[in-house]
Amino acid sequence: MSTLIVHHLERSRSQRLLWLLEELELDYTLRTYERTEAARAPAALREVHPLGKSPVLQHGEVVLAESGAIVEHVLDELAGGRLRPPPGTEEHRRYRFFLHFAEGSMGAPLLAKLLFDRVRRAVPFLGNVIANKVDAAFTLGEIRAHLAFVEDALDGREWLAGDELTGADIMMGYPLSAALERGRLTERFPRIEAYLARHTARPAYQRALAKGGPFGLPR
Repeated sequence: MSTLIVHHLERSRSQRLLWLLEELELDYTLRTYERTEAARAPAALREVHPLGKSPVLQHGEVVLAESGAIVEHVLDELAGGRLRPPPGTEEHRRYRFFLHFAEGSMGAPLLAKLLFDRVRRAVPFLGNVIANKVDAAFTLGEIRAHLAFVEDALDGREWLAGDELTGADIMMGYPLSAALERGRLTERFPRIEAYLARHTARPAYQRALAKGGPFGLPR
């Protein structure tokens, strides 16, 4: 097998790639990057991929960015059928939906929440007024709607695609954790909380934490 190199940014969604590789028990080299004082990725990541984002996976001569694309590549090329339901099944359709839902539908309001929370801190009075309007008109309602959707999707299920962990679950951990932390929630989502507890209880997840550093969300 060609060499795997993971370019991992501390306290970022690239933690999910480490978890994926640990679940598959694949050997890889880890290169960790510290965030700048502005909580951004360092310029050194642009030397690896033009977008300068993380994660980036080098698989031999292939350099891949975008979490979902990386997960699909790893499962296509290296997983031997693991962490993905058989094509043509309802489980596979659910797997494919949540694999893309994680950074698609859930990603936009979470990014908006992060950015406008930074506006709040940068311009305390006016920023707070603007951010509150955006939260009321868009972000908080969208975050709650997505959490309610996932809460319903977990009814009677251990994992989002069925009875077994899949790459979709690995993708979903980060946005769900971010939504619960940033959503200013008054309600509880007990199925999601139990689902995330199942994530963190897995030995592969704990190995990923030990290698990649504490899981955290940028602010």
